[in-house]
Amino acid sequence: MGDVNRRAVKPLQVNPVGLTQPMGATLAFLGVDRCMPLMHGAQGCTSFAKVYFTRHFCEPIAIQTTAVTDVTAILDGGDHNIVESVRNIAVKTAPALIALYTTGLTETKGDDIRGVAAKIDYPLVWVNTPDYEGGLESGWALAVGALIEQLTVPANAIDGHKVVLLPHVSLQPLEVEKLKTFIAAFGFEVLAIPDLSTSLDGHLGEKQSALSSGGITVEEIRTLADAGLVISFGASMLPCARILQAKNPAIRHHHFSHVHGLEATDALAALLLAESGFEQPTVDIIRWRKRLQDALLDCHFALGQTRILVAGEPDFLGGACQLLAEAGAKVTGAIATVDSPLLDGLPVDRVLVGDLEDAESLHDAYDLIVGSGHVEALAHRYHKGVVLRGFPDWETLGNQLRNDVLYEGGAYFLFEVANVAERMRRDG
Repeated sequence: MGDVNRRAVKPLQVNPVGLTQPMGATLAFLGVDRCMPLMHGAQGCTSFAKVYFTRHFCEPIAIQTTAVTDVTAILDGGDHNIVESVRNIAVKTAPALIALYTTGLTETKGDDIRGVAAKIDYPLVWVNTPDYEGGLESGWALAVGALIEQLTVPANAIDGHKVVLLPHVSLQPLEVEKLKTFIAAFGFEVLAIPDLSTSLDGHLGEKQSALSSGGITVEEIRTLADAGLVISFGASMLPCARILQAKNPAIRHHHFSHVHGLEATDALAALLLAESGFEQPTVDIIRWRKRLQDALLDCHFALGQTRILVAGEPDFLGGACQLLAEAGAKVTGAIATVDSPLLDGLPVDRVLVGDLEDAESLHDAYDLIVGSGHVEALAHRYHKGVVLRGFPDWETLGNQLRNDVLYEGGAYFLFEVANVAERMRRDG
């Protein structure tokens, strides 16, 4: 690994690649069954999030707003808007849970949403998510922490067969499902929080619902503290694991920075073998491990000749960069949306905490870029290969069914990147 250059603060986002905390919280609450996200802020903020995720998932997105204006923010801080919004939501849709979270407007005013929430007689969680701090990852993690802190009931006993999975925000719905299935193959009952694998997985419902349809239920969240094992993925989810452990000190916790590629998946399988007492994984898991090993060999030549830049959320970078490095790719740069301890160990020549202006200034240092739909224009302008990952991807169908994790997903990802690299060489 080359010298890693860290730039933690950029005074101006010229061409942003990151998203805000309210966006991350929105996604997290959509992974709770029959939950209504209620964004406390201006109507435009909520409309933007709704359109943004509707286009990415090609699914209707359930979200409501308190519709605070600059006038109401100044006169009463928006408290009345919260009460009225909750009343209207309760009457019209009767959700199992209302999730109240803030934006920059209401945080700047200093609204006391905790105080307002304490006066509301309806199942509700609240969380502060100012959009002038953090990003998509931290907004997701803050929302998950609030769900556990405010809903999960403390316990003393544990169920040795119960596992709680804490996925980071960059794991797509199918990837969460694959993780649940992988863990369940070792004899465990698995609950993921949040769980997009049954809410935004692209399944065809009987009719369009006004609420999130699928995900972990409120009752399941209440009973998480009796799990024998908690497995967290991504540095952003470590605080959530600690919050859950505080509910029951007997809970055992194991953390993985990511679960991309051979080494990381082997580590997860080894943990599950030790915890379950199984002598070996199932036949299909063993078969997929051999397929990934073959994929590493098949893709090595194409990737070893390709200089790659990866842009996205830190937890995504941790997995994608490691998987590419395993296959011999030259990962010359990584651009993170926000700073994170995970960035210190990336097998990358250069790490920047910045935006796509940095990707443009480094265009001579890479041949192919992995990132969200925002990188496409840059890639075409400089004749770079492009592999789309992250939010948003408005040009590709089936984002919710994309899988890059474990043995199976790792093989698919490597083949996709290698094929793009080979097409670049053929086309000159």
